[in-house]
Amino acid sequence: MATKRYKRDFKELEARRRRGMQMLARGVMQADVARACEVSRQTVSIWAKKLAGDRQAWRRRPLGRPGSMDMEQRKQLSKMLIAGAITNGFPTEVWTLARIGTLIKREFGHVFGTTHVWRIVRELGFSSQRPTGRALQRDERAIKEWKTKRWPALKKTPNAKEEPLSSSTNRD
Repeated sequence: MATKRYKRDFKELEARRRRGMQMLARGVMQADVARACEVSRQTVSIWAKKLAGDRQAWRRRPLGRPGSMDMEQRKQLSKMLIAGAITNGFPTEVWTLARIGTLIKREFGHVFGTTHVWRIVRELGFSSQRPTGRALQRDERAIKEWKTKRWPALKKTPNAKEEPLSSSTNRD
């Protein structure tokens, strides 16, 4: 028997699960429940196992792993980010994901990778920032001098050798 495909309408899925578990609780056979609810027998078997341990098993559970920082901690982190990096013990005002991760570890005891730190920062409404212009202390004359004099001295150039390279296939 082919099972009917349902869109991910969670309320409808929960209602179907509840109806099926009520039938199971009344003693209806699993095969009959599967036919009535248009689901596979395996699904009904899973429902029966859940029903044996929990009468509220038909309720939808949140998807994914629960977050380890509660809303109060996130609000506190947001205030710390707004206060600035220097206020929170860093040498400059630049917030990086590594610094935010260090702050979270120091203040809340949670260790997250940079990707998850980025997700938390985005959820708090912050975005990455880029400088709008050039640095005020930029010295154009020194940069030009470095490019014309120092860089060519540092740049590697191949030596002019007359003997062939070791990877050469010529016999000469």
